[in-house]
Order: sequence, then C-alpha cells, then structure tokens
Amino acid sequence: MLQQRVITAIVLLAILLPALFYASPVPFMAVVLVLMAAGAWEWGRLSGFGQAGAVAVGAACVALCLVSWFLGWTDRPLGALWIVGGGLWVLATAWLLRAGVPGWAQVPSALRLVAGVLALWLAWLAAVQARKIGINFLLSVLVLVWVADIFAYFAGRAFGLRFAKNKLAPSISPGKSWEGVWGGLAGVMVLAFAWVAADAHWQATVGSFYTRLAQQGWWLLVVAALFMVAMSVCGDLVESLIKRSAGVKDSSALLPGHGGVLDRVDALLPTLPLAMMLTSLTTPL
Repeated sequence: MLQQRVITAIVLLAILLPALFYASPVPFMAVVLVLMAAGAWEWGRLSGFGQAGAVAVGAACVALCLVSWFLGWTDRPLGALWIVGGGLWVLATAWLLRAGVPGWAQVPSALRLVAGVLALWLAWLAAVQARKIGINFLLSVLVLVWVADIFAYFAGRAFGLRFAKNKLAPSISPGKSWEGVWGGLAGVMVLAFAWVAADAHWQATVGSFYTRLAQQGWWLLVVAALFMVAMSVCGDLVESLIKRSAGVKDSSALLPGHGGVLDRVDALLPTLPLAMMLTSLTTPL
C-alpha cells in the first residue's frame, strides 16, 4: 500500500508541477479539468448511476467548464459568483452536518447531482482564476489545505481525546478529533504569518492569499485563516458523509493507494471558491 501511494504521488506530481509552472496557464487549466471530470464521474457513481450515467455526469462537468472557458469567464472578475457560491457552500455544509448521514438521503437525487457538478465546476473556475492571479497566490491556498490536513493528522494521533471529551463527528468520520482540528488551526496560523513574512522578504511580485488579507489588517488574516481551516474540515466531512451514505470507503480506485479524486480534493472544493470570495471582497484581483 505504501509503495502504491508513493508511486501514485510521484506520477501526479510529475504531471501537475510542470503544468503549474508552465509559462501559460493553459496546461494547468487542462490538467485540473481532467481531474474535475474524473471527480464528476465519481460523483455520478456515488449518486447511484451506472457506468454510462457516471460518464455522462463527467461529460456534463467538462461541458460546463469548457463553456465557461470559451466565454472568457476565466479572465473576468466574478465577485458575485464567488459570493453566491461561497455562501451556498457555508449554508449547505451547515445543514448537511446538522442533518447527518440520514439527511443526505432526503435530498432529491436531481438536486444532489446538480450540486455536485456545480461544486466541481466552481472549484475548477476558482483554481484557474487563482493560477492566473499568480502561482504564489494559488500555492498559498493549496498549501493551506495540505498543512491543515497534515497538522490535524499528527495532532489527532498525538493528542486525540486528551482535551476534548467527544470526537469531532463520530457518526460521519470516527477518526477525526477536536484536537486534530486545533492542530490544523495552529499549523495554518504559523503558515500564514510565515508566508506573509516570506512575501515581504523576497518582495513577491504577486502577493499570496495571506499577504492580500494582511494588507487589510492582521485581524482579517487571522479570522480568514481560521474560517478557511474550518471550511477545509467541513469539505472533508461532507465527502465522508456522502461516502458513508453510499456505503463505500473511497470515492473510487482511480488513484492507487489514495482512493479517488474526490478523496484528494474534498477539502479544496469549498476552500478554492471561498479564497476567491474573500480576495474579491478585500482586494482587487
């Protein structure tokens, strides 16, 4: 299993890194589009569709992304879209986590299907616009999720249930603890302040997500970072809730040793649009 995980990670990095750092954003846009198409295919399967139906869901996601691309949405200010999309993510997440696993089955299947495709499309559009702002900006958002996840894992392993009496969401993801969340929050706060200092030291031509927030006030940086970590955790929990409702462990086996694409991007689905929302509300893009 470990060997599979390492090989898969190396292959993914060999594809993603050249696309990310290529002078034109087009290769990155195409690679992320393929990933979102795979995620939409997985979403179709989680929604109970057969192979043909799941492929159709993936095709619908690709079509939506391509239409946005050709209409020039990837280059336009989309502040209203980010506000609406981010707001819906917060409201939907709050309702789903309150309703729990049984609540997901009560959502009409058509609404579940449309919501999944729109979430993947919105994340693709946010990733593309973030890349067009600058690599430093995009990486600062991606690393936020990765650091939150890594620190949460190790803090949970080291301190799980030592300070909090209850698990974070035992009926959805029994392995997650409040101590893990606090560890993730601490890790991201260190990351945010260190990235702002690094931007200033190296005089970054394109400010990171954290620098753009800090320019409006350090209090905003702290509040926004805490909010982003919370939504990162929520994105993970929402996918776990959906998988538990579907009775599966992983969204698919597309990534040997890592599960499926949705298993890897679940926390990014809300955080990418929300990062664009916060940025559009505080600084000009």
